[in-house]
Amino acid sequence: MEPLLFLLFALFLAGSSSVRLNPEAERSKQQAFRLPLYHIHGQGPDSAQPEETPLPFSEALALDIARVKFLHSRLNGTVTSLAGSSGLINGKSVKVPLNPGQSIGIANYYTKIGLGTPPTYHLVVVDTGSSFPWIQCEPCRVYCHPQVGSHFNPSASNTYRRLPCRTSQCSSLKVATLNSPMCTVSNVCIYTASYGDQSFSVGYLSKDSLTFGSESLPDFVFGCGQDNMGLFGRSAGLIGLAKNELSMVSQLSARYGKAFSYCLPSSAPLGKPGSGGFLSIGSVNSGARSTPMLSDPRDPTLYFLKLTAISVSGRPLPLAASAYSVPTIIDSGTTISRLAAPVYDALRKELVRIISSKFQVAEAFSILDACFKGGAGQIATAVPPVNLIFQGGAELTLAPENVIIEVVKGTTCLSFAATTRENAIIGNQQQQTFEIIYDITNSKIGFSPRGCS
Repeated sequence: MEPLLFLLFALFLAGSSSVRLNPEAERSKQQAFRLPLYHIHGQGPDSAQPEETPLPFSEALALDIARVKFLHSRLNGTVTSLAGSSGLINGKSVKVPLNPGQSIGIANYYTKIGLGTPPTYHLVVVDTGSSFPWIQCEPCRVYCHPQVGSHFNPSASNTYRRLPCRTSQCSSLKVATLNSPMCTVSNVCIYTASYGDQSFSVGYLSKDSLTFGSESLPDFVFGCGQDNMGLFGRSAGLIGLAKNELSMVSQLSARYGKAFSYCLPSSAPLGKPGSGGFLSIGSVNSGARSTPMLSDPRDPTLYFLKLTAISVSGRPLPLAASAYSVPTIIDSGTTISRLAAPVYDALRKELVRIISSKFQVAEAFSILDACFKGGAGQIATAVPPVNLIFQGGAELTLAPENVIIEVVKGTTCLSFAATTRENAIIGNQQQQTFEIIYDITNSKIGFSPRGCS
């Protein structure tokens, strides 16, 4: 958003209004909550959800490239704030279903949450690479993108309130959103959340009751979006799971502990829609093999781990340990894993050697330069076992659907690409069907096979 437009929007919001206070609710101790998680190519959470034309893979890949550039810019300190300088004013657990997102027009995973008293329910993107939760709100003073279902209506909730600029949550917005907060003339805090593809959400910093399943928690801090533009598909908003005090995980940690896990259902495992995905907040599977959860001072909110080796058919790639030395992000919102060039070249060479003995090589597809003629179901028969091995011995033993992806009918590519940047990324194509466990308290990331039912 241009600085002048941003200022006009801030002034537009400033004429707004009423703030209602909600009484303190007594907090009860709970074990965990679990929400369904859906994939864009899978079945949605209810039969009333309108079907959407699947996003062409070329467009999904373009969004993926934009996301990776944004992650790199965050690490390099080159993210541009949307607000111009003239616009700035001085132990326990729960579980929910997860779905992949194309039925709402996005290449991500989403779930359903309730907001307000009484609650209304909305489909929101779930993302480990961002922190700040927001949702499209009435009256949409500037613009709300088309979404499945209705916007959240604050005036219909008995417990909604806007937060003033003096609050600690308003002060935390700079780190959580990468943009400085602003104030209305009536002292209401305005947030701006911006993303790598120029998408953004601007609105009021707010509090209300969050509902998931039969559980309800008061005083959930989120953005009530009044100007929301970009590539969010038909979702109502976004829930961030990164390491920041405003993320959903941090806000629920007093009741459920600082841990979560998810199983990303496959978008279309060899042509069959995925199911059984979930997001679980709270207690985690302590029996899973784990690797240290690392941090990078360039962006301490992201999740890092150390990839130490890759094996194909049980044999490690012929690489020195130093080839794997780049910092590696694990991210639910990136589709295609990016590997350091020497690692990718060695993996590509070995897989092409094996698969091309049975299937003809096809032309490259955008950044995917190892492709074959045939559908994913056919090519899968020639895909050897591939293991990603992490510090401490934790492994992801990849099935064929974690290794290949059908980009157009009759053409299937390896779902890896090279990066010349200073960090690698483990994307969601390789995470699908595993339970990925984030034990933030003990700084561990674990992997459990066959996590989705």
